[in-house]
Amino acid sequence: MTDPDRSARQQAGAADAVLTLPGTILTTPGPGRANGGPGGCTLGLDIGGTFVKSALVAADGTVRHESRCPTRSADGPDAVLRAVLDHAAEALAVARDAGEDVRAVGIASCGLVDEDTGTVVFSASIQWRDLPLRRLASERLGLPVALGHDVRSGGLAEARLGAGRGHRAVLFVPVGTGVGGALLLDGKPFPGSHWRSAEVGHVVTRPDGDACPCGQRGCLDTIAGGVAVARRYNQRCGALPPVSGAEEVARRAAAGDPAAVQVWEEAADAMAQTLLAAVTLFDPAVLVLGGGLSQAGEQLRAPLRRGLEQRAAFQALPDLVFAQLGERAGRIGAGLLAWDLLHAHEGVRA
Repeated sequence: MTDPDRSARQQAGAADAVLTLPGTILTTPGPGRANGGPGGCTLGLDIGGTFVKSALVAADGTVRHESRCPTRSADGPDAVLRAVLDHAAEALAVARDAGEDVRAVGIASCGLVDEDTGTVVFSASIQWRDLPLRRLASERLGLPVALGHDVRSGGLAEARLGAGRGHRAVLFVPVGTGVGGALLLDGKPFPGSHWRSAEVGHVVTRPDGDACPCGQRGCLDTIAGGVAVARRYNQRCGALPPVSGAEEVARRAAAGDPAAVQVWEEAADAMAQTLLAAVTLFDPAVLVLGGGLSQAGEQLRAPLRRGLEQRAAFQALPDLVFAQLGERAGRIGAGLLAWDLLHAHEGVRA
C-alpha cells in the first residue's frame, strides 16, 4: 500500500536530522526499580517507521539528552539498519565527548520482536525480517544491548516513571494508527510465551466486520484504529476531500457532525468491549491510554468509561488515565531495558 504522506514526512525528517531537546528530570522510578543506583547512563533507541529517536537515561530516571534522525524506510531494510547503527554510534560519541559514561544500549523496535534471541522477526513498516539486531548493534557499538518491542518499552516507561507509577499491574493501550497493548507486572513487561501478549488491537470485536491485514475479520484495529476511523468516516459520508486522519474526525464529532459522531461512538464502544475483556483477563489496577488519539482527552475517555461501566458485572474496573510521557516513552523505556540488563548481569556476578 502506498503512503501519500511519506514524502512529506521524509522532507520534514531531512530538515530535522538531529534534534536536541533540553534535559528533562522525570520522577523517580516506581515498582521494579530502586531509587538511585549505579552511575553513568544508558542509551535508549526507539525505532519507528519515520524516525529513530534516542535518549540518554540515568538510573534515577533523568533524561540528559535526546536526539533523532530519519529512519529512511523508503530506501529499504539495509538503509534502515545503517541509519539506526550510525545514529547510535553518533549519539554515543557525542555523549562520551560530553563526559558521559554510557554503560549499555536499549533498543525498542516496531514489529514482532523475539526478545529472547534479540531478533526482529518481522516489521512491515521498516521491512525487516529475522534480523539479529541485538548482536549487530552490540558488535558495532561495543556495549551490552537489550532489545524490546516499542509498545512494551513505552508501557515500561509509563509503568515506572509515568501514569502507571505505583501500581503492580498496568495495561498500556496506545491508540494511534492502530491500537496497541502492553501488560506490565511489577514494573516489568510481560511479553507472553511468543512475544504476542496483550495484542488488544487484534482481538476480534465484530466477527462479521472488515478484513484486517492480520488475516482475521473484525479486529478492534479495523474499527478503532486511527486509519480505520478516518476510512469509516470517509466511506459513510463520502467526504470530498476526504479527511486525512482520525484527529479530524474527532474534531468534526466534537462540532456535531452526525457521521463523525456515529463513527467516533462506534470506535469507543468497540474499544470498551475489548478493554473489558482485557480487564477480565488481566485485572489491571490502571489502564493507561496513550498514542495520538489520546489527545482527544475526555472525548475519548468519557465514552470508554461509560462503555466499561455499562458492561461490567463482577469486574473491578481500573482507573482510566492518560499517558504522561507522550512519544518519548519508547526511547525512555528502551533506556530502562538497558538498565535492567546491567542489573541482571551484576546479579549474576554477585
